[in-house]
Amino acid sequence: MKDDEIIELYFKRNERAIQETDFKYGNYLESIADNILNNKLDTEECLNDTYLKTWDRIPPTRPRVLKAFLAKITRELAFDRYRAARSKKRGSGTMNEVLDELEECIPALNSVESSIIGKELETIIADFVRGLPEKEAYIFLSRYFYVEDISAISMKYGISKNNVSVILSRLRSKLQTRLVKEGYLVS
Repeated sequence: MKDDEIIELYFKRNERAIQETDFKYGNYLESIADNILNNKLDTEECLNDTYLKTWDRIPPTRPRVLKAFLAKITRELAFDRYRAARSKKRGSGTMNEVLDELEECIPALNSVESSIIGKELETIIADFVRGLPEKEAYIFLSRYFYVEDISAISMKYGISKNNVSVILSRLRSKLQTRLVKEGYLVS
């Protein structure tokens, strides 16, 4: 079923919309959540929450790209669930590695203005990624949006793990420079 048809089902409040969404995008969304959560039960719950949140948001929202809309919801919910679990006990694995890597170049958002700054940072980072060569953009997104581990990225793009690490290090450095230039970090 085409995305427009699925969206129309949501607008008609037809519960088949959720089934069609799961059929078309379930595996994709599961991989996003599982890369972040690394727990099958949490991943399943995250997917259920994704479908519920999608049901609540459509209508009134009419997403231009359903796949991206669903990915963003899944990612946000998975991060929320991860943070909740992490606050109970210190976690480990790929997610902590990714957060540690980004800690050096993304400022902490603990103030009243955090949501505004967060949106501005989102715009700057999206612009940064759009300005990268295609392969570097895909590597950056694989690591920091989809939370894939270094070895998976290495296999996906046919380059060594060391090469992936070097590319990511250089990209973080470029992002850090950009954020300093934009006034979000002090050099």
